[in-house]
Order: sequence, then structure tokens, then C-alpha cells
Amino acid sequence: MKTQQYDLVVIGGGPAGMAAAVSAYDQGVRSIVILERDKQLGGILNQCIHNGFGLHHFKEELSGPEYAERYIKDVRARDIEVRLESMVLDLNSERIIQLVSPSHGFELIEAKAVILAMGSRERARGGIGTPGTRPAGVLTAGAAQRYVNLEGQRVGENIVILGSGDIGLIMARRLSLEGCKVHACVEIMSEPGGLARNIVQCLQDFDIPLLLSHTVTRIEGKKRIEAVHIAKVDMQMRPIPGTERRVACDTLLLSVGLIPENELSRAAGVELDNRTKGPQVFENLQTSVPGVFACGNVLHIHDLVDHVSDESARAGRAAAAYLSKQTDTAGGDLIALEAGRGLRYTVPQRLHLRPDLEKLDIFFRVTHTAEEQKIIVESGGKQIALFRRVHVAPGEMEKITLPAKVLAEIQPGAKLSLRLEAAL
Repeated sequence: MKTQQYDLVVIGGGPAGMAAAVSAYDQGVRSIVILERDKQLGGILNQCIHNGFGLHHFKEELSGPEYAERYIKDVRARDIEVRLESMVLDLNSERIIQLVSPSHGFELIEAKAVILAMGSRERARGGIGTPGTRPAGVLTAGAAQRYVNLEGQRVGENIVILGSGDIGLIMARRLSLEGCKVHACVEIMSEPGGLARNIVQCLQDFDIPLLLSHTVTRIEGKKRIEAVHIAKVDMQMRPIPGTERRVACDTLLLSVGLIPENELSRAAGVELDNRTKGPQVFENLQTSVPGVFACGNVLHIHDLVDHVSDESARAGRAAAAYLSKQTDTAGGDLIALEAGRGLRYTVPQRLHLRPDLEKLDIFFRVTHTAEEQKIIVESGGKQIALFRRVHVAPGEMEKITLPAKVLAEIQPGAKLSLRLEAAL
């Protein structure tokens, strides 16, 4: 079997993959192919018919399909090769890709550089261990979104939503507009997981209760779900006896988190972060495997697709620089980034402190909602930067940028640490 060769292979044709491919092309890379397992480009955006996309990146409000169409046009305008219905089966550390498609059968592709842009998947019932029977009517919020928005199917009449992720919040509104009764959005944490604007527009505007510090303790039903049992939880997230109540319903939607699609990353030997569940990357979004880059939700879960586009464009530029040998990613002192008090993680997780590094963008999420905070950046126990925030919340990704003059203060061999503190 003849192995095909490309300079750059982008795995995933959603917003991340398209933005990365377009960016690499604009940097001079011409031998590019996008591999997409679906029948069309656009990824999850195709089923997100609500608005709210593009406010940061395009400076206008778009629906998901409209946002995707902007990039689809960019891909077509550059005549970037796209392979649809092409399922990548394996990727190894030598950047050899195995894939299969109806049109070409089994194929091998060898790439000089690879950008991982496979997105994420939803955590299902098996991942949270909810007791009870296994009837029909229990499905993820994303699956319900596809059924309703793309397939024109009705998923139920009386709905309970477990979890307060953004997809679940959006589906609470969508199903209400379809005439369904959404009884409650049940969240085990003490604060919601989605964006504040979605809490207001999708729950409060439709008088849908948000039950914080609650969870579903049991599912009833044989052929079809008939009810769920909901109870308050304590500080250890254990159900509190005597607080349980039964809610009759025919549908339970799960909006309990997204997980990066990391099977190919793991197969390639990419080092993963046990907090983000995605690859660990350097400042240029290169993974631990040379020539393999990652961006979008396969790297860490984003709250806005606008951020995905910006990050993926950086990955495209970095891959182009790698191919043209413009950057030596192994050069400079290796510095680890540490997420300190009040932070869940940072991206990147490490960096090569090179003399030509003009700035460093650091993305992170906080552990709790707070007002009037400061983000302190330290190197070797010395504060080198401070950023202030009026409001922070776990559902909203944060970003800081360290300019070259601050990077010059990083001590070789010392960790670069970030922590959150109340601003006095």
C-alpha cells in the first residue's frame, strides 16, 4: 500500500481544525489536508442554531452554522484539501496516520506535522454512576440538541436536566420553546458550571429552577424513564437523608461535562494533563511529541468558540514555523507552569524561555466564583506580574498575557506559578 505524504495533516474539521488549516496556509504551507469524520465541515457548530457566537472574533453576533460557514468559505477560498467521512483510526509518534473512508477505503498518510483538533465528547451516565434502571429517555444534552435541531425529532415532554453545563442550559431554553416542560436544572456543585449569560437567558428568563447542591439519586422506569429522585448534597457531595423528592419526567438530559477526545493523542504517545484531560503543550501549542500540535477542545474545554478560533490560528502559525524550521522548540530554558491556589489548571503547562519569545498567553480556569480578585504571577518566589479581575467564575475561561519585559524576569530553572487572591 502506498503511503500518501503531506506537510500538514489537520485531524478534525470543526472550528479548531479549519482555523488552524487556514492560518497555516496563510503562513505559506500548501500541502495541507483536513480529515473530518462527519459528512460536512463545521463540527458541533452545525447543531448550535442559537446565536451568541462571533462577538469577540468577528465583532458580530452569529449562529453556530453562520460562524462555521465563515471558516468553510475561508477553507474553500484557499483550496485546502478536505476529506469528509474520513475516520482516523490511529496516529503514532512518527506521524503515520491510519484512516478509513467509504470513498478510499483504508489508507496510510505520513505527515511532517499534525494538528490535533478532534474536539471533545460528553460525559455519559456511565461516567457519573447514577443508580437506577436503564430505560429509554436518558441521553446527553448534545445528543438531544442534534435530535431536535438537525433531525427534527422530539426527545420528550417532561424534562429534567442533570448538570449546568452550557449545552444543558441552552437545551433548557430550546426545549421550552418547543413546548416541553423543563422541571429543573439540577447541579451537584454549589455554583453553576455554565456562562452567566446562559443562566440568565436560558433558565431565569424561562422560570426554570436551578437547584444547586442537588443531584439525581435514582432513575425510575422500565421501557421509558418515569421519574427521577432528587436530593440535596452535603459538602462532600453525599445525598442528605430526608431531602429526597420524586419528580415525574419522561426525559433526563445529562450536561455533566465535556472530555477532550484524547484517544489519538494517547496513541501517539502525547503526554496528557490529568486536570484538563487533554495534551500538555508548550507555549507554541506543540505537544510532547515533536511536530504534533493541539488546539481547541481537544486541548482544554473552552467556553467560547471565539477563543477556539484564536488559539487554533496560533497552532496553525506554530505548525508552519515548525515546518519551515523558523523556530527551535527545544531551545531556551525549560520552565514549568504551576496552577496555584484558586486555579484549576494552566495552558500551556510549560514553555521554552527563548530570547525571541515576545509574549506568553496563559489560559486558566478558577476553582470558585469570586469578586475583586488579583492573579499573582511568581518566579522563584518573586512576584513578577499582577493582574486584576472584577469577577471570576469556573464557567468562564481567563487569559493573561506576559510581555517580553516580564518574561525576562523569569528565573532559569524556577517554576512559573500563578495563584488567585482577594484584592484588598
